Amino acid sequence: MDGVVAATAMSMVEVAAESRRIYDVVIFGASGFTGKYVIREALKHLSVPSSPLKTIALAGRSKSKISSALQWAASPSTPPSIPIIQADVLSRSSLVVLCRQTRVLLNCVGPYQQYGEPVVSACVESGTDYLDITGEPDFMEKIEMDYHAKAVEAGCLVVSACGFDSIPAEIGAIFNSRQWEGVSAPNKINAYLKIESDKGRVVGNIGTFASVVHGVANSKKIQGSQQSLARRDDPMIPGGLPEEAIIDHQKDVGVWAVKLPSADAILVQKTLSILKENPTGLVGDKESEEECMKRERFWSTVKPAHFSVKLSSKSLLGTVLNIIFGMLLLLFSSFSLGRWLILKYPEVFTLGAFRKTGPTEEEVMGTSFKMWFVGEGYSDVALVAQPDSKLDTQIITRISGPDLGYMTTPIALIQCALVMLGDRTKLPKAGVYPPGIVFGASDLQKRLEENGISFDVISRKSLFP
Repeated sequence: MDGVVAATAMSMVEVAAESRRIYDVVIFGASGFTGKYVIREALKHLSVPSSPLKTIALAGRSKSKISSALQWAASPSTPPSIPIIQADVLSRSSLVVLCRQTRVLLNCVGPYQQYGEPVVSACVESGTDYLDITGEPDFMEKIEMDYHAKAVEAGCLVVSACGFDSIPAEIGAIFNSRQWEGVSAPNKINAYLKIESDKGRVVGNIGTFASVVHGVANSKKIQGSQQSLARRDDPMIPGGLPEEAIIDHQKDVGVWAVKLPSADAILVQKTLSILKENPTGLVGDKESEEECMKRERFWSTVKPAHFSVKLSSKSLLGTVLNIIFGMLLLLFSSFSLGRWLILKYPEVFTLGAFRKTGPTEEEVMGTSFKMWFVGEGYSDVALVAQPDSKLDTQIITRISGPDLGYMTTPIALIQCALVMLGDRTKLPKAGVYPPGIVFGASDLQKRLEENGISFDVISRKSLFP
């Protein structure tokens, strides 16, 4: 009886806490270069009859800069009346007050390795769901280690990498995996990323570049933090560990490529490892019996595979230049003076690929991406047991969409937020998780397709006709 009374009292406390939340979503860091694009994407779904997004606020250090960002995002229309809240990562009290007012906080303040933890901490203290767009593995590893148990206790979800890192990779890997039906199974899925611009070059802003630099600088910490995490069992993948050449000529897609060190492969691996521990996925907070069955059916069709992401180019020369740039970035990111130099003069050290002013609107609108997922495996998993067995089947899928940093990222982030708002009871109740295991069984793929990001099956074939 005491347990029932306690549970009822806790439920009343939770309801009272939710009733004090004024906003569905707060965008923190709204005046930043990426933040203003997130505002623009959010406005498309604000107060639309079918949208769960009814109330929104913008937050950051400078109200005047946020107001300017809102005007830009709403142009050519008159900006709607949206509250602007002053908050700073250096002021914990302002962050806690901010988090207590919203159901979901979207954190656009980077680099996250420097500024992300105070925001996560305030969300967890407030029991507020948290999404961000980081691609910094060291930050995500630290947050998982330090805040998973706290988030579970607080009853909130913390999900990083809900932008281009790593929604296309996570949902794309799952999409390819689900094409292997019946007794067929993949051994490896390689994702080939190709960025195109009709303006002649792809340009990024200094915030994105800073995240890349700090991610490279802390690569050794990533390995250490991974080793210190409670080890999860690796998923059971049919066949051996695939060999990888330094330079890959993928003739079926028509590109040359080199492996891209990024958060994507780490997060896909985590999702698959969590899935091995929970073969039917993570149980929804208050899902119905029908929703439970739907979740179980979905995850039963997802088959694990070795996964990597490769940066692609039309020519061998382009790939060689990418390797040279990566080596120079690694060199300069490895010591403090080098980091200071390349962040002080990004235009010089990246030959204009990153600018402090960021890309123009025309450059953003003229940029697009394609990401091919080349899966290779077995037409029948029983073949693995045969001597000298070889991968005999290939399935190629593709995701394509607009500019990855300033259009695809806001689309992905806002759609994740809409899933969280509209289908919260179907998602895991609490914890720190990669986006794939949280949103994989939701309607996120459908939402992305409805907002300009395409998923296609390109080909299926036998490797030994």
